[in-house]
Amino acid sequence: MNDQIVAKYSTEFETLKRGYSKGLGKAPHKPILIISVLELIRNGEITSNRIYITSDLILAFKNNWKKLVDSGHTPNFALPFFHMRSEPFWHLVTKLGQNLSLTRSKSIKSFKNLNETLAFAEIDKALFDVLVNPTSFTYLLEILLNKYFPFTQYNFYANTENTFESHIEHQILNEERAEYQNHLNELRTKLDDNAFEEELFVRGGLFKKTIPKIYNYSCCISDMKVLSSTNAQMIDACHIMPFSISRDDTIPNGISLSPNLHRAFDRGLITINKDYIVRVSPTILENDSVYSISQFEGKQISLPSNIKWYPSPECLSWHNKEIYAL
Repeated sequence: MNDQIVAKYSTEFETLKRGYSKGLGKAPHKPILIISVLELIRNGEITSNRIYITSDLILAFKNNWKKLVDSGHTPNFALPFFHMRSEPFWHLVTKLGQNLSLTRSKSIKSFKNLNETLAFAEIDKALFDVLVNPTSFTYLLEILLNKYFPFTQYNFYANTENTFESHIEHQILNEERAEYQNHLNELRTKLDDNAFEEELFVRGGLFKKTIPKIYNYSCCISDMKVLSSTNAQMIDACHIMPFSISRDDTIPNGISLSPNLHRAFDRGLITINKDYIVRVSPTILENDSVYSISQFEGKQISLPSNIKWYPSPECLSWHNKEIYAL
């Protein structure tokens, strides 16, 4: 690896532009975000120089904040993701036709606005190439830890689980719908709008990860299963009753579907009855194809190993009545 390139980025990492608050000192948000990006690159969860806003990245941010930050700053994820644009190696790319909505102080308005507007952030390709090299990766990580967290840096290497992730995953896997909704209502009273939007985003991301795992990464209707060494996900987590209506990310409100069947389910072209039998809408017309939806009429879906994770009859009944096209 070119030593000059490594030296260039070590200098840029050591001279991050950070906000200052009286009584709190300089903000730790940017170095925490970069450390979290590095962690996901090391774990193979970020595989290119495009940095997407994902639940994994937010969870890493929260976990590293807990390990390393000992000031009274608030762990707001949206602010550093946006303000990193002032660093020469970080570039924001908006979705087609979208413009960032900023406050009077030229900051991002909210996490929701950031997530709806941005396609991704892009780091220099040269920096990404440096970071996938184990030697230069370790060197630049140590630069960040030594510079910004000299008294807590050893906590980073503590072999502890991500408590934020395990806590939410436990709720998704084990709680009844009413209990889960009560927890969301409690969070709504405790958190500001921005933090609550982050919380919902993370929970939705964990739902999307957990449902395919519960169904052995297979479509519960077609039994399609595709695994890849690149971690490409070909099975979707589908809410039976949309979260916007149900406020429910628990396992019984989810099923695993291939993308085409997910779309058909959401549009009412198929449904699943209380006996877990697929029904195909009489409104559809299809050609003769191995990919036809009609072939699944009367098929019983594959179910999780644990009966408490079976699709909720209440949610299925709602879908039968409200979405299914007769």
